[in-house]
Amino acid sequence: MRRVRLGSGLFVFFSQQATMKSLFLRLPLLLLLPATAVHACGAHADHEQEWSPEQLAELERKWGFEWGFSGIGSFAHLKHVKCLTTPGELFDIGIIGAPFDTATSYRPGARFGPRAIRQASSRQTSFRGFNPRANINPYQNWATIIDCGDIPISPMDNAVAIAQMTAAFTELGHRGTASPLLRKPKLITLGGDHSLALPALRALKEIYGKPLRVLHFDAHLDTWHPEKYPSAWPSDQSHFNHGSMFWLAGNEGLLANASAGPSVHAGLRTRLSGDGWDDFDDDTRQNWVRLSADDIDEIGTSGIVKAILESFATPSGEGEEAAPVYLSVDIDVLDPAFAPGTGTPEPGGWTTRELIRILRGIESLDIVGADAVEVAPAYQGAGEETALAAAQVVYEILSSMVKKGMQDMGRTVRPGERHDEL
Repeated sequence: MRRVRLGSGLFVFFSQQATMKSLFLRLPLLLLLPATAVHACGAHADHEQEWSPEQLAELERKWGFEWGFSGIGSFAHLKHVKCLTTPGELFDIGIIGAPFDTATSYRPGARFGPRAIRQASSRQTSFRGFNPRANINPYQNWATIIDCGDIPISPMDNAVAIAQMTAAFTELGHRGTASPLLRKPKLITLGGDHSLALPALRALKEIYGKPLRVLHFDAHLDTWHPEKYPSAWPSDQSHFNHGSMFWLAGNEGLLANASAGPSVHAGLRTRLSGDGWDDFDDDTRQNWVRLSADDIDEIGTSGIVKAILESFATPSGEGEEAAPVYLSVDIDVLDPAFAPGTGTPEPGGWTTRELIRILRGIESLDIVGADAVEVAPAYQGAGEETALAAAQVVYEILSSMVKKGMQDMGRTVRPGERHDEL
């Protein structure tokens, strides 16, 4: 080996077989490197730089900003943590994806919903997240909100899938919270098909120790007895599907309907089985209130909100606290003109604006968990209208959760501020 000094302490090593010609071919590249860089290539660096808090803050100031179109695709550019593999990570509200669609009855594709909703949320950022109707920025308030990633759900075996989702929701719901003033963390699930509501309710029943009430926005009942899907090849596993999960939940005692106030469907416009009203009769026996999509023409958004709140004002029992509420939003509650990218589209639904306005009116409810489901991006247009609607739904739910938390903590919005009136 020979050593050639190039100046300023920079040496180049080459074998005896190497020619001077090959050396000088490499010199232009070598001379472009600082001596420390070349030195580090041949040996370990003398030391690693230690960064002060001030220096790190300056790096964040210079490079930490993300435009809506840049960055990794977490929901609303939130901090992304794989919560299921990071048990020490505390949060108040977690966004969790459930990319599962093998319980659908018509068009599959909602397994790509979480990814599509996250991408559609790109224009939501903490620096421009103030919600004028709620008078808060949910991303810059008391709540620590993070994107917990996706549950790695099996697409091969629905029995395994439901077990995975139940275990994941239960584990995350039992976490401690970042805020000492919040008892339990809240989860908002990005679906996935609607069947994920069953494992979510199983987990919440265990976490809260009591049945829940459900506010269900959907074109369909989803309380169908599984045998309403005719088959000469019946199986117990086929009972778990995206049209029967609330029927299963009622039978398992997960819903407070049996002994307390009702749960509520809103936005219905489904066709029924057979040649009569049997499906509605079954639904009534399960103690559900039904608000049809057409009702909005008669009573408006304010009437829909009033009917929902009156239903949930029903006491859950003498001397008992009101049952916690699970909010489930199937994107097909919207008309296909506004949300074509879904598994079971039904004409005659609500507009995106009407749904958002209704969601804004129910912020007083004690929402302990929520979902936005049935976004199947393969069927939407290039403008992402379905995923955009779902991302806005999640933003409105987040705003209401954070605002409700402020009120529960004895904090209120500034007096004189305008509230959204319905």
